[in-house]
Amino acid sequence: MATHQPSRLTTAFWQPAARRAHATRQAAAAFALLCCAGAVLAQASGQPLATKPEPGAFERATGKTAPAPAAAGGAGAAPVLSSPLPAGAAAGIPSGTGAGYHNPNSPIAPLPQRNDVVPWSVLTDLTRKTTKDGIVPVFNEAQKGMDKTVQRIQGFMMPLDAKATQTHFLLTSVPMTCSFCLPGGPESMVEVKAKTPVRYSMEPVVVEGRFTVLTNDQYGLYYRVVDAVQVK
Repeated sequence: MATHQPSRLTTAFWQPAARRAHATRQAAAAFALLCCAGAVLAQASGQPLATKPEPGAFERATGKTAPAPAAAGGAGAAPVLSSPLPAGAAAGIPSGTGAGYHNPNSPIAPLPQRNDVVPWSVLTDLTRKTTKDGIVPVFNEAQKGMDKTVQRIQGFMMPLDAKATQTHFLLTSVPMTCSFCLPGGPESMVEVKAKTPVRYSMEPVVVEGRFTVLTNDQYGLYYRVVDAVQVK
């Protein structure tokens, strides 16, 4: 039976590759041997292997104090972030209560002054009490007098649906899209149920409709306007 003999071309191709692989293994073995020899020599000379220094090693070896970390504001230190509130304002404007805070540095302009709308200062002037059902608002006489009457409300639109036009949304005293501003509490928003759809806008929106005060709303809202229409 004839025995297969490798051709000259096959032999010429595989022999250099085999020699290269053999040389690579020899080099790796030599490197490992040198590493082991270095470790043995270091131990024999009394020098410990390189490890993480113990706390205080620098001070004991040099008699000096290790350099302190860079102080805040120094070279290479992270920048110190400033508060968006003016000095002393945070104590008087707790987040989540009142009308909120519209920062002057906000790229969104505050609500313009109008004489034909209910001011937010009137809507946010209330107290709260704790009952068995939770925390509920205590409306003053002015707020109670507006109940079930037609009123105009101005605010920033907070949509409740992913559509270009809205029939159910919130109007707030501070824009919810402003990262510089502090949102207010439930008294800083009015639920709006519009008679006709209102196009979403980042500009202030004014609506007119039947105003209602909510003494114990299941969603924690304090005010609602129904049958609302947008006015300019």
